[in-house]
Formats: sequence, structure tokens, C-alpha cells
Amino acid sequence: MVNEERRSAALEKANGRRNGTLLFLWEWFRSVVIALALFFVVRSFFIEAFKIPTGSMEGTLLVGDFLLVNKLVYGAEVPFTKVKLPAIRAPKRGDVIVFQWPVDRTKNFVKRIVGMPGDTLEMRQGTLVRNGKVQREDYVSHTAPGSDVSDDEFNWQLAYLLGAQHPVNEPPRSPIAVATLEASPGYHPSRNNWGPLVVPTGNYFVLGDNRDNSLDSRYWGFVADSLVRGQPLVVYYSYDPDGAVKLDWLTRVRWKRFGEMIQ
Repeated sequence: MVNEERRSAALEKANGRRNGTLLFLWEWFRSVVIALALFFVVRSFFIEAFKIPTGSMEGTLLVGDFLLVNKLVYGAEVPFTKVKLPAIRAPKRGDVIVFQWPVDRTKNFVKRIVGMPGDTLEMRQGTLVRNGKVQREDYVSHTAPGSDVSDDEFNWQLAYLLGAQHPVNEPPRSPIAVATLEASPGYHPSRNNWGPLVVPTGNYFVLGDNRDNSLDSRYWGFVADSLVRGQPLVVYYSYDPDGAVKLDWLTRVRWKRFGEMIQ
């Protein structure tokens, strides 16, 4: 027979179970929110993951490499603004950087800085010359030695030639928008022969380590300092992609590249 004492005990037990469930859901929700907030802060200001999609840095980085990028070193950008935090140091020659592609800023590229503001750069038969000195670049690879190509995309260089009568001070938004009247009409740049060019203030000239297969500054121009996003630190995962192999990201893992530092 149900009496008041039993009814109160049952009611108290039911309320306790309901309160316990609500407490569990609240703790779970709070943990998720904190985890997401921490992830957002870390990704925005400290470390971000990046995947290598092309072979433009082959020899240093391979297609299928996954990198951790240090965003703090050059000054991380505050989300939804164009404000950058103070940098630990400025980019320098030889740095491998991740940056927004000047032609389409929704895409990120990774290349190596070979020219700083004020540098005079040229290339002769595939050899880089900086400020009149031939550069020894041990990290460079040539996958198509002996070949050279010329394209209208290189014509953006005309306004930045050392011999231009009225060289411009700001880089173009895209190669199509470059004025070319100041430079010599006899200038015919190619992939392996171009310059000498002067790098404008606040900009960098970048090249891929795979010099025969890289869409870089030779084609579309300089990288503004404001577009630099960070410096790759380490390869945290890598696999050899093959569209014909199912689950290639599991079966074609490059174990030896795990933890490899990027230089």
C-alpha cells in the first residue's frame, strides 16, 4: 500500500534522476564549448594545419604532406579583421612561408622567400642571381632539366625591371593589370631567364623548390607582407596519394616523414 512516505521517496528519486541528467547535459555542453573555443584560439593565433596539394616544393615538401604552421612567428591576424598581432620576427631570405595567393586570396600557397624588399633578382639558365651574386641553393630540384618555357604571364615583370624608366612602387593585384609601357619592348622573360627585377618595399619574391614545376612569383608577382600567414614547422602526417588505390591515406603512409622538420 502506497503511503506518503513512499510517494515522497519516489518523487525525490525521480527529481534526482532528472536533475542528474540535466547536470550531465550541461557539463557536456560546457566542455564542448570550451574545447571549440580553445581550438579557435589555437588555430587563429598559434598553430594551423596545412596540406601540400602540389609538387611545387618537391625535394623539401611532397604532395600528401600535412604540416603544422606557426602563425605567431610573423604576427597572427585577428579573425574577421585585417589587424595583425606583433610579430616575433620578420620573414627573411630562405624562409619557407604559407601565404594567401595574391591572385585569389581564398587559396593558400607555400613557397620559399628568395627576395627581400630592395633586392635585385634575376635568373640565368635556371640559376638565381641576387644583388649580382650567384646563389647556391642546395634545396632546389629540377624535374625537367634542359627545358624552358615562355608565357605572356611573365609580362607583369616589365614594370619592375631595373632598367625601367619609371618603375612602379606597388605590386599589381593580378598580372593582367600591369602597365608595361615603361620597360623595353625587347624584354622576353621565360621560366629560367628573367630580370633583373627590383623587389618593392613591403613585398617578397618567392619561388618553389621544384623550379621546373612551380607556379610562383615568376608568373604572378610579389607577395605583400600582409598576405603572409605563417611558417611551416613540421610534417605531422604524410602519405603518397594514388587515386587508383582505395584508402591510400592508410595504405600508402610515409612513416619516415613523420616529425620531419622543415628547413
